[in-house]
Amino acid sequence: MVRVRLPYLLVALLLAAATAAVLLGMGQPLTCTCGTIELWAGGASSPKTSQMIADWYAPSHMIHGFLFFGLFWLVARKRPVEHRFLWAVMLEGLWEIVENSPTVLERYRSVTIEVGYYGDSVVNSMADLAFMSLGFLLARKLPLWASIAFIVIAEVAAAIAIRNNLFFSSLMLIAPQQWVLDWQSGGSLF
Repeated sequence: MVRVRLPYLLVALLLAAATAAVLLGMGQPLTCTCGTIELWAGGASSPKTSQMIADWYAPSHMIHGFLFFGLFWLVARKRPVEHRFLWAVMLEGLWEIVENSPTVLERYRSVTIEVGYYGDSVVNSMADLAFMSLGFLLARKLPLWASIAFIVIAEVAAAIAIRNNLFFSSLMLIAPQQWVLDWQSGGSLF
């Protein structure tokens, strides 16, 4: 059983609240502009994607948790795991803020097939932060091979289901590839 001491939980919740406040200040909607909050938005490019609690990108945020756990284990393993968890929450909060910044949103719209993407709702961003936290806690308990297996399965499943995942999203933002764009638009991968 994973137990988080109350002071660390409170700091994590304060970091989440600060992230939410910044996102609201940046103009991100609290909830989907469609007027509903749903548990799952299954479409790849649906207007509800990144607006609801979970979607095909939720596993990507769990992967962030696995990666943050590994990173902080490598560079700060002597620090208490609670400190490393708070650093992960802070990094994920920064990820959500940067991901929803006008510059990144414009870049995403200009180099991917998501021309109508205007960012996450705050509800979705807070759920993404929770998914990262779950990934971090799982990485703490699972053997390394199971963590790697989760990452591979999650990435392959998303690639098959929506022709996108953490790897392809990151690649397209950093170094857009025509072959990826063609594949995401419905073409053949090979």
